[in-house]
Amino acid sequence: MIGIDTNVLIRFLVDDDPRQNRLARKLLSGRGLDDPAFVSAVTIVETVWVLNRTLGYAMPDIIAMLRTLLASDGLVLEFGRELGLLLGDETASEADLADYLIAWAGRVAGCEKTVTFDKKSATTIPSMELLA
Repeated sequence: MIGIDTNVLIRFLVDDDPRQNRLARKLLSGRGLDDPAFVSAVTIVETVWVLNRTLGYAMPDIIAMLRTLLASDGLVLEFGRELGLLLGDETASEADLADYLIAWAGRVAGCEKTVTFDKKSATTIPSMELLA
């Protein structure tokens, strides 16, 4: 298994640099269950941020891309199970993906809760609590 950086994942998803897109597609298209590529939570958050804020993609389009990545046999996404459940929940907030990943990482590390000043995240995300 190999890990991939945000810029490789972006070039795989977006054809704004034909040479790098071709290289990323060649690298990732040849992967399967026996030799997948790993996508970390940081890479996922950075990719969402770049697609939305820098390249102007709408969140529904980004969510569709994430669903496609989750369905790929050639990729292992950190927190993939949780992310799949979140993306399947139409009531889940799209904008709080980074906060969900933060809470999930805290849970894996053994935290009983993750505290935040973000009221929306504290009321939406299990295991997040408002620090007041």
